[in-house]
Amino acid sequence: MTIKNILYTLFLMLMATPLFASFTPQQAAVPGGVVLIQLPHDTQPSGIYFNNRRVMTIQHQERWHAVVGLPLSLKPGTHHLQMDSSKQKLAFVVEAMAYETQYITVKNKRHVNPNKLDMDRIGKESAEIKSALRSWRDAPPSLPELALPVQGRLSSSFGLQRYFNEQPRKPHSGIDIAAPEGTPITSPADGVVVRTGAYFFNGNSVFVDHGQGLITMYCHMHEIAVSEGASVKQGELLGSVGTTGRSTGPHLHWGVSLNDARINPALLSPALQRLQQSAP
Repeated sequence: MTIKNILYTLFLMLMATPLFASFTPQQAAVPGGVVLIQLPHDTQPSGIYFNNRRVMTIQHQERWHAVVGLPLSLKPGTHHLQMDSSKQKLAFVVEAMAYETQYITVKNKRHVNPNKLDMDRIGKESAEIKSALRSWRDAPPSLPELALPVQGRLSSSFGLQRYFNEQPRKPHSGIDIAAPEGTPITSPADGVVVRTGAYFFNGNSVFVDHGQGLITMYCHMHEIAVSEGASVKQGELLGSVGTTGRSTGPHLHWGVSLNDARINPALLSPALQRLQQSAP
């Protein structure tokens, strides 16, 4: 084969390969899950929305798909994806999911029943956190596979119906990994730090934007090692494990948000799935 023919063959192979390789998530059409919805587009679409939140799009099996995060508060039944360009709606069905119940005893009573000054602080912090989780940054049409941000023991699962001092509270919107204080926490994928802060409930926290509405959050940290606006690579240090905020011991609360819906991190992280399988 001549050099010309070899170059031509390589060109054809390159053209046949998607420009951006994308991880395919484990699908779960339940509250807190993720679904892939095929779109009627030949090129990357824009203006795809669910619950008034813009949705990530990727190529999967040579077709364009929406990657939709499903909020924990979503009711079972038929829901619709909205396409702005054509006003077309795509229907999909969400099934019910019964998450387990967890009872936690918190010594600091204000972390269960905050006083007025606490509530004023919490209100301001809530606005900051919401803004970070609703961040949208245009990025290549690729969904990253998330590595584990910390080495430790899975201590609390996603979606638990939680009771603090016998009082019902919101479901657990992430997973907890217990580890000694000071254990390094690293970024599970490339991204940009969009928020850091010290919060009443979440303690020292970092929020990383991975593009197209995918945000990861890290809470109860001992120290924060990054600044807002910093670009981080997979494996780069974000901080260390701590027990700040509403915490009963050193651990990392790891949350994953997709189109402003808190989803089960395991659906984007085979490494976390393996950790879950090895848990006693």
